[in-house]
Amino acid sequence: VQLQASGGGLVQAGGSLNLACVASGRTFINMAWFRQAPGSEREFVAAVRRSGHEYYAESVKGRFTISRDNAKNTVNLRMNNLKPEDTADYFCAGGDGTLSSITSTSMYRYWGQGTLVTVSS
Repeated sequence: VQLQASGGGLVQAGGSLNLACVASGRTFINMAWFRQAPGSEREFVAAVRRSGHEYYAESVKGRFTISRDNAKNTVNLRMNNLKPEDTADYFCAGGDGTLSSITSTSMYRYWGQGTLVTVSS
């Protein structure tokens, strides 16, 4: 089982980026994006269930959009109006837990490698 993330880069504040993650080997009920800034714990960004229901951290609500293609086993994160505080390594993840744990890192068994997003002011 592998998750391969891509799409990070350097962008100015107010700009946009699109992150992509391709999963292989199995499918998941929940697919999500987390991020980790230097010196900080990994935090939840957004998740989408197989049904299509989406969930967001308050800090990104209205700016980020998560989407998944079940046929292609992919999950994307469209990030608009980026802020310097969005700078972090972004990780995609796959898991099969219940809705109550969808924002918890412990619920996701499979992780992609990080892709770095840097937002300059």
